[in-house]
Amino acid sequence: MPINPYQIKSMRPWNIIIFAICFSLCSNLSVLAKSQKTKQPDKFPPSPLEITAPDPLLPRIPDKEPLTEAEKQALGIKLDELNLEATAKFAAGDKITAFEIWNRELRLRRYLGVLAEIEALSRVGAIAYQDNERQQVQYITQRLQAIQAQTQSQQPGDLQILSALGKAYQQVRSPQLAIPVYQQILTQVRQQQDTAAERETLQTIANVHLGWFDYPQAAKTYEELLNLTKGEPSTQITYLEQLAYIYEQAKQPQDSVKIRQQLVEIYQQDSNLTSKLVGLKLAIGSDYEMLAKQQPDLIQAAFKNYQESYTTAWQLQEYTRAGEALNKLISLYRSTGQTDEALQTSQILLQTEELAANFYGLMTAYDQIGQIYVERKDYPQAINAFQKGLELAKELKHEEQYFNQQIAKIAPGANN
Repeated sequence: MPINPYQIKSMRPWNIIIFAICFSLCSNLSVLAKSQKTKQPDKFPPSPLEITAPDPLLPRIPDKEPLTEAEKQALGIKLDELNLEATAKFAAGDKITAFEIWNRELRLRRYLGVLAEIEALSRVGAIAYQDNERQQVQYITQRLQAIQAQTQSQQPGDLQILSALGKAYQQVRSPQLAIPVYQQILTQVRQQQDTAAERETLQTIANVHLGWFDYPQAAKTYEELLNLTKGEPSTQITYLEQLAYIYEQAKQPQDSVKIRQQLVEIYQQDSNLTSKLVGLKLAIGSDYEMLAKQQPDLIQAAFKNYQESYTTAWQLQEYTRAGEALNKLISLYRSTGQTDEALQTSQILLQTEELAANFYGLMTAYDQIGQIYVERKDYPQAINAFQKGLELAKELKHEEQYFNQQIAKIAPGANN
């Protein structure tokens, strides 16, 4: 802002001095602000893994003359010692020094070969991620990407190096970088018609997707695995069970039912797997119950599977599991307004819980019966059920106050 000389003349001496100081400060701040705008700091400082200064541990500059095998072996021993030193510093709480030593080790590991460097980057990367050292993780990830770029020119790629890269990306929690590496491995092993390696790679890809809750991609990968294991019931069971879990987590009951029905067919063919039908039928019943919210006619399929779960558990004398199925049935009867059926099933539940010696389950069953009678406004029967629940609550020293409150709440109505 230009200054009017006539304004200065009209000022007193002290005012002129103060004005000059303020003007000078404002000018300096303006210049400083402009210089700061033109020079933005980097998000991350230069990587310590890219320092090229000579290191005393190197007998000479390897870029000009590669190290001999004997020199590499001697260097490897010294680098292992650096790792131990860094580990000790880290354990003692001196993390800054620890990572400085590790970075020196990592810079030198490249002279022992690509695989040795990747494995070291993977090891330190895992420590950095677990300790929330974001900057160190960034350095290591950038170095891994640089190595990957260097190896891309190799056709076909070295499977051992690619596998190490994929693992390293997992250690620094970069699934978006790990998956393409495993996809490259998958392409190569398929070209080689190595079915065992193909399955192993697909399993790894599926685990990466699952680890990051990418259920659609995990499901897609397991479907591929299923196609590779036709005629292998035990392996198919593993993949089908994993798929059922994935579809359950992804809230896809329709797909879940399809997979679980395949499991039912397999379990029914093997008497050693019959006990698994109990939980499986319960899960299918829950799937149908969810689907029935949009398609009410499917509610009967939910009833059918809960009943089959109970019947199987009863035949196997698995009374605790039978109680789970009965509780599902009672809840479903109540939600559909079938209180008579709910009460009848509750009586069976009482017998089942007694056989299971499940006193907590008995107490809960009496509470449930009491609630059904309250809904029907049959208060004397409700009080009778709550009193039996109270007796068990006293023995268990649990929920006594609750049952007393239930009885007190409906006692006036019972006398009318």
